[in-house]
Amino acid sequence: MGRFSLAFLLLLLSSVAGGAASTAEFVRNACSRTRYPDLCEQCLAVYAPAVHHSKLALARAALSVSADRAGTASAFVGRMSASAAARGSRNSLEAGAVRDCIETLRDGVDRLRQSVKEMAAMAGFADFRRSRFAWHLNNVQTWVSAALTDETTCLDGLAQFAGQSVRTAVRKKVVEVAQVTSNALALVNQLGPKN
Repeated sequence: MGRFSLAFLLLLLSSVAGGAASTAEFVRNACSRTRYPDLCEQCLAVYAPAVHHSKLALARAALSVSADRAGTASAFVGRMSASAAARGSRNSLEAGAVRDCIETLRDGVDRLRQSVKEMAAMAGFADFRRSRFAWHLNNVQTWVSAALTDETTCLDGLAQFAGQSVRTAVRKKVVEVAQVTSNALALVNQLGPKN
């Protein structure tokens, strides 16, 4: 009986380990088709057990990560702006560019969160060719593209009107958000009927 238990335990452990490797491989393969595959895998590896082999669940996780990172970047820029305003160390053009950046980042966060909700609605339409699924998918693609544009717009405004220290601090945060958002959009695009 002891041998049977040991054999069963080994079989069970190899099955669990194989499943974990399989889901990790699924995430790796999906991320390999994004613009920033290493960042994609780094952000989404933790979700591998939860998404199993669902492209829809993986895309939704990527959108959640993007929304969270965009929210963090927006809060960072807001704190930086408040700190500079308290010191009186910002010229009016730079202050306007930073305010615009905060606003566009917030718009992007809203669009990304809206996309996460839309993805939840898509889960009820398992057949990727159904018209309702396609309608929801188009909404998500539009909103995520707009969020990516918002992130770029923030950087463009700062490039024109902000000082070097502000540009450097904000750019690092926003570029990472744009890369994560680009990856999320690539994963969403993998849901289309041609993929």
